Amino acid sequence: MSPDAAPPEQMLQPGDNPNPQPADSSAGTPTAKLESSAATAQSVLKSAPTIELEQLRAFYGSSEQVKGIDLRFPPNQVTAIIGPSGCGKSTMVRCINRMHEEIPGARTEGRVLLDKLDLYDSAIDVIAVRRAVGMVFQKPNPFPTMSIFDNVAAGLRLTARRGDLQHRVEAALRGAGLWDEVKDRLSTPGVGLSGGQQQRLCIARSLAVDPEVLLMDEPCSALDPIATLKIEELIAQLKQRVTIVIVTHNMQQAARVADRTAFMLGGLLVEVGQTQEIFTNPSDSRTEEYVTGKFG
Repeated sequence: MSPDAAPPEQMLQPGDNPNPQPADSSAGTPTAKLESSAATAQSVLKSAPTIELEQLRAFYGSSEQVKGIDLRFPPNQVTAIIGPSGCGKSTMVRCINRMHEEIPGARTEGRVLLDKLDLYDSAIDVIAVRRAVGMVFQKPNPFPTMSIFDNVAAGLRLTARRGDLQHRVEAALRGAGLWDEVKDRLSTPGVGLSGGQQQRLCIARSLAVDPEVLLMDEPCSALDPIATLKIEELIAQLKQRVTIVIVTHNMQQAARVADRTAFMLGGLLVEVGQTQEIFTNPSDSRTEEYVTGKFG
């Protein structure tokens, strides 16, 4: 999948329900609901869940890109995924919210658990999965024909979770640290923003539907240092409400923002641990060679 592929909220497939029922407004805290295709089953997710991968394998046709990974992402923490190009980082992350299966000929094996709920269970609504597990791509991708306001509101309108639309949009923009910069020009095109602002607009679009998890696939690679710093500061704030997984080639960025870091090589998980330990005292010589720049 290309980095600037359409965001999850655009990915309605034949047979999907484009109008899930609104979330229960009486809930005490924001939750995401994964509706089963059998109208009787519903599972309500708590904020900041744990993600667990069990023997996750991902294929492009007959080519295996992710090779039996077991990995846990703790709640309210940032986990960085590092490794050389082609090691399977982005593919693994796209498996978490079932984006990988959108690619013709691609398939996934194993389990992805969100607080013990298997997201690949046949009873689970894939649109609801992508509402609970948001994604921010490498290249900012605001909808080109939409205003700033409508970019943020798009997911709310698609999922019928409107409520007070003005309030939800403002809350999402505040959550993305963008409100003060755009509050007087909400009707102007989103593509008129700077690159860093566009990326925060895309983050606001994800936050608007109250995700429990945020996946970030090299979100700063196309940004200048000042815009990168703002995104990193935002990540530190967002982990108070969501579980974050970030793919990055930038070792310094991983050291700055991540609580835990996982190193992948050749589709395999080499090791995972506290970020400081991975960078200063890794247990595997391949990890040490990578983080010190000897290859990759």
